[in-house]
Amino acid sequence: MYKETNKMCDLIAHEHEALQIIGRFGLPLGVGEKTIREVCNEHNIHTLTFLTVVNYELFYRATEEDKLNNYINFAELSLPTLIAYLRNAHSYFFEFVFPMLRKKLIEAINYSNPESKIPMLIIRFFDEYVNEISIHMQHENEQMFPYVEQMLRGEEPEMSIEVFAHQHRAVDDQHIANKLSELKSLIIKYYPETEQNNLLNSALYDIFNTEHELATHCAIEDVILLPAVRQLKKHTPKKTLTMSQSTAAEALSDRENDVLVQVVKGLSNKEIADVLCISPHTVISHRKNISKKLKIHSTAGLTIYAIVNNLIDIENYKL
Repeated sequence: MYKETNKMCDLIAHEHEALQIIGRFGLPLGVGEKTIREVCNEHNIHTLTFLTVVNYELFYRATEEDKLNNYINFAELSLPTLIAYLRNAHSYFFEFVFPMLRKKLIEAINYSNPESKIPMLIIRFFDEYVNEISIHMQHENEQMFPYVEQMLRGEEPEMSIEVFAHQHRAVDDQHIANKLSELKSLIIKYYPETEQNNLLNSALYDIFNTEHELATHCAIEDVILLPAVRQLKKHTPKKTLTMSQSTAAEALSDRENDVLVQVVKGLSNKEIADVLCISPHTVISHRKNISKKLKIHSTAGLTIYAIVNNLIDIENYKL
């Protein structure tokens, strides 16, 4: 296990897998004889978070998840550092790894039997796989990571972290691991004979490496990021309503309160207009004012607001 007093050059020289981790943390080579702590401090990288990721991949990956608390102090990790690392990993896969793999597969096709449709079908499979991973990682960039950043700012996100955790594991199991394994199998079993086996073998070798890197990336999100977020949530005191917040309904006019109640009930703009005997245009105007005044834009958020401010009777209301 590496410690902050170990030299960074020794880590790089002895553990080639650490090279990708170092790059994703934004750390350069040319580290001289500096320790891991010195290099991390020099580049404003949280040392413990860096070491946790490195040691997890090199030593703890095979450890049962429920025993990781014996090795990792989740409460002391830097979530901003971890989020930056994971965002950089996403860029690494889509700006370097996947384009490189596709280029190698295309080059191998140029030497395959032109009458065979198998190589192009494999390319299509690869492209569909990359598109699925793109959607998954884009969801993390636009939903999961901002969720964590909201918590760090002391805000209360609407969605539970457990929803993200469930979705993430489902995608990992169904797509990231299984589909890349299926791609390997297709190439190994069915790719037609080619005059340039080295090209195809090189592409296949890179697919094996990518499979390992993607699995590790997803595992870091599952067994390091999510427990660290749970620790943050656990130790963040829940906000209580202040007097100004509890009486915030007064900021809305009576008509805006009427519109809000109908919105919470799930009525469309036209239905609200019919119920309140106003035009749909007026309903839209009221809804814009409600969102602007309350700074709440989701129906779930408006529902919570309506309950807290006694605009609806929760006993008689179906959520």
